[in-house]
Amino acid sequence: MTSVDKPARNNGRVRDAARTQAEILDVATEEFARAGYAGARVDEIAARTRTTKRMIYYYFGGKEQLFTAVLERAYAVIREAEQDLDVDGLDPVAAIRRLCEVTFDHHEQHPDFIRLVSIENIHEAEHIISSERLSRMGSPALDVIGRILAAGRSAGVFRGDVDAVDLHAMISSFCFFRVSNRYTFGALFGHDLVAPERREHHRAMLCDMVVAYLTAG
Repeated sequence: MTSVDKPARNNGRVRDAARTQAEILDVATEEFARAGYAGARVDEIAARTRTTKRMIYYYFGGKEQLFTAVLERAYAVIREAEQDLDVDGLDPVAAIRRLCEVTFDHHEQHPDFIRLVSIENIHEAEHIISSERLSRMGSPALDVIGRILAAGRSAGVFRGDVDAVDLHAMISSFCFFRVSNRYTFGALFGHDLVAPERREHHRAMLCDMVVAYLTAG
């Protein structure tokens, strides 16, 4: 990576570093989600943030590092939401339903996150693999699920053979599919998966499906 000196003052003012980086990440998230990793242009991101390509390179190092930073922030948002759940204060069934609802709501409210994950899968997770921060982000989610499962088993309401990773995949797949496949599913079957009038039905359907799986037998 080529070394880039710190940018000079702009119009005699020193930009607030944290605010500038947040603004760059906001625009970069939109641009990568819209155009993909290959199609996104750092020049376009710089123009939209009223900054310079040089400043972006100073803060993030380059396009690859910028995309990794975008992924890190996107994953951090949902992991923080999961960790903020007070599952220890709920009975196991209520706790797992709440986790499902939080995941459902997050995926619906963050379509750019869905697109970014799809893009990263096209690139075989190379940016996630290279990021130490991202490689640690799966653990908190599994810890929350693990605590809920343990409480449910202890209370005698959940079956004992459920793996936390499997359950995470089950919940995420429903929430992800609903947003990622909205247009293809609608074109094929004439149903909008994110239609407002069907939202509560799908939200309850996810919770019921997961609870039924955990309590089967």
